[in-house]
Amino acid sequence: MSMPLKNLIKVIVLGDCGVGKTSLLNQYVLKNFREQYRATIGADFSTKELQIDERKVTLQIWDTAGQERFHSLGVAFYRGTDCCILVYDVNVPKSFETLQHWHEEFIKQADLTEPEKFPFVLIGNKVDLDYGNTETVPEKKAKEWCASRGNIQYFVTSAKENYNVDNAFLCAAQLALANGDDQNIWQLSADEEVPSHCQLQRVQESVSGIEQQRGGCAC
Repeated sequence: MSMPLKNLIKVIVLGDCGVGKTSLLNQYVLKNFREQYRATIGADFSTKELQIDERKVTLQIWDTAGQERFHSLGVAFYRGTDCCILVYDVNVPKSFETLQHWHEEFIKQADLTEPEKFPFVLIGNKVDLDYGNTETVPEKKAKEWCASRGNIQYFVTSAKENYNVDNAFLCAAQLALANGDDQNIWQLSADEEVPSHCQLQRVQESVSGIEQQRGGCAC
C-alpha cells in the first residue's frame, strides 16, 4: 500500500527592512506579535501545515533580510521557490518604490523565463497605524503596479492586528498549487518530517563575507 503524499511548498518573502516581514510570519505561523524584532540576518524559515481542499500542504516560508547588503542573497535562497511574497509598508513610500528592485532580483535569481506567469503576491503591511497626516502609498497605485506585472494578487494587512494575514498566505499557497505540477511541487511521504511549525529555524548557510551584525528594526 502506497503512503499518502503531502505537498511541500516553498514561499519566499521579500521587501525592505522594517516593512514587517518577520512580524507577518510570526503572526501567521505562531499567532504572535512583538513591537520589536531583531533584523533578520541572511534568512530564516518556518513551516506551517494547511488543508487546501483535499490536499495536505506544508508551507516552508523563508523570511529574508531587508538590509541593502543582503539584497542579493544568492541562488541557493531562491532555488525551488513556488511563490514569492513582496512586502512594503503602506506608510513608507520608499519601501514601495524599491519593490521594483526586489521583483527584478527575484526574477533574475530564480531564473524565471515567464515571470508574468509566476505566482507573486503583494502585501501592503501596517494598515493599523494612524497615518492620516503623512504621505502614504495610495491603494490605487499599488493595484496599478500589480496589474502591470501580470495581475499580481494584492492584500493590505496588519501583522499587529492580525488583519488579512491568513488570507494573504493562503492565497500564496493556492497560487503555488495552481501553478505547480508534480515535478515542481516537492512530494514528501507522510512519515517524513519537516521542521516544526512552532519554531523559527535559523538557516546556517549565511551569505559568505557578510558582516553578521543585528540591527533594531522590525523586519
